[in-house]
Amino acid sequence: MRRTTLVATAALIAALALAGVPAPAGSRSPSEARAVDQAAFTAVKLATIDAPATGAEGAGDASLRSAGTLSVDSPFAEPGVARVGPTSRPTVTQPSTSSGTAWKTPLYSVTGIASFYDAGYTAMRLPYGTIIRVCGSNGCLERKITDYGPTLAGGRLIDMYRADFFTICGCAWWAGTTSVTVSVY
Repeated sequence: MRRTTLVATAALIAALALAGVPAPAGSRSPSEARAVDQAAFTAVKLATIDAPATGAEGAGDASLRSAGTLSVDSPFAEPGVARVGPTSRPTVTQPSTSSGTAWKTPLYSVTGIASFYDAGYTAMRLPYGTIIRVCGSNGCLERKITDYGPTLAGGRLIDMYRADFFTICGCAWWAGTTSVTVSVY
């Protein structure tokens, strides 16, 4: 029973698809080959290197003229042929920097325990939007406080996004806390 319904449905879909196909456009046989009348073409004069344009039609606006012209002797770069050009980069003197000069001076810094928290950065009852720098054994990150969080009495200094926690922690995936230094700006 089910197979009959499936076949009938497929046949109905095929019939509707064929009914919706448009008829082919144009003729079904190729056109006859016939000669083209030469009077159908018009001669066009082009300005070339040998015969430059003169007069008002060739003068044009100075901003539209090219910076140079091509002559018969102008060299062209061919594919696969080496080009002559600079062989090295110019040396530039850069001012020297010492490490740590990019960080501004914090208002104060606190060392303690950090854990991860998937809903944002929460820290020490700092106001929303406070900029902090969190440094762990694997590096430092500068972030913004997004929520109120733990107090020092609870044992934790800050809760961080999971990805940031493991970025600065440098510890195994099962670690829940790490020692950090939080600088408040």
